[in-house]
Amino acid sequence: MVFHFAPVQGHTDAPYRHFHRESYGNLSDYYTPFIRLEHGKLRPRDIRDFSSPLNSDSHTIPQIIFRDKEELKTLMELMKANGASEINLNMGCPFPLQTGHGRGAATVARPELGEAVEQVVKENPDIRFSLKMRLGLSDPDEWKILIPFLNRVRLDHIAVHPRVARQQYSGDLYLDRFYAILNESANPVVFNGEIKTPENIADVCEKFNGINGVMIGRGLLARPSLVAEFCEGTEWDKSKRIETMLFFHNQLLEHYSNELCGDSQIISKIKPFWEYAEEEIGRKPWKAIKKAVNIAKYHSAVASIS
Repeated sequence: MVFHFAPVQGHTDAPYRHFHRESYGNLSDYYTPFIRLEHGKLRPRDIRDFSSPLNSDSHTIPQIIFRDKEELKTLMELMKANGASEINLNMGCPFPLQTGHGRGAATVARPELGEAVEQVVKENPDIRFSLKMRLGLSDPDEWKILIPFLNRVRLDHIAVHPRVARQQYSGDLYLDRFYAILNESANPVVFNGEIKTPENIADVCEKFNGINGVMIGRGLLARPSLVAEFCEGTEWDKSKRIETMLFFHNQLLEHYSNELCGDSQIISKIKPFWEYAEEEIGRKPWKAIKKAVNIAKYHSAVASIS
């Protein structure tokens, strides 16, 4: 089973990925938060994250997001110039800030984008490609437009979140559509969506025994031990999960404290660590962390986790 840590903007930067591996062991694949063009160029922070020496102990794949053929080709050339040998194509981001500009899940139902992806993959045989997608923007059958183009090229895998972008991260999964994609895709298919417990992983593997792997994003942010528990075949008790999570947090906090200037920068960078962890750590410490306005109050709030 191949496990993929889905990128989450504002959370899974190079230090987070590095210290997650230090704390829980190496997943199969990690991804950078999506890289996009800004005024026709790569953003410096994206280049720093992709080229960080903290990526050296893992299989880290840069992800790009694009709205048209021109952006896709420009991003490809810039990523190759910066040393990329693998690229993940984001055709699944559901956020209106991206879909409103024609990126992410808004690309699924556009034949010209499917054709552009097919062309770019064929023109770059030296690059390994994978792709992350939703079923569509608002119609759960929009994927039917894209799949024929993808079937004409070789991809490492297609990670499918079986929702439409309009649902964001709520509402039922269209598992029947995922099953249809699994049967129709000429490329390996990875399941993504609503994986929160080791049992969820087991259920997905049993239900879709032809999948190539599982991709998890928010579930790993909420419970960083999730994949480690599944691989060990034993669900950790709460005290072990919290102890290891605090170890992970303390490593990351020490890194940010050494790299950043001033308490406000450190707090703003480390607070997102807990954003999805309310259920894991309890509402009271979670709220205290969220309200902390200085480093002393932040440390006090974290110390209340038990």
